[in-house]
Amino acid sequence: MLHDHRRPRPHFDLRLEEDGVLRSWAVPKGLPQDSEQDRLAVAVEDHDLDHIDFEDEHKSIADDGTWEEHDRNDRRLVFSLHGRHGVRRYALIHTDDEQWLLHLTKEQPPMGG
Repeated sequence: MLHDHRRPRPHFDLRLEEDGVLRSWAVPKGLPQDSEQDRLAVAVEDHDLDHIDFEDEHKSIADDGTWEEHDRNDRRLVFSLHGRHGVRRYALIHTDDEQWLLHLTKEQPPMGG
């Protein structure tokens, strides 16, 4: 799930459903478009599952679908997002406190998913 959030400043919210909640990161510049750019992702409080389809005048759904975990340790989560426009593989890399880097991996699933 990806929300396009316009308050307090324009950003995207990445939300991954896990253990009955939505794990959430604010991504100010949106998802990376190639493996050469990393995006800041700031961990925010978990959200209730009923927030998954929440929209209002400040927030809309930019993409929805499912996610699949590939690898995880204390510092990194590698996963694929299965969204409206296909499948993309990312890594969230924990850098400091609430700060993470969101990275589009060089190795991507074949087209069509």
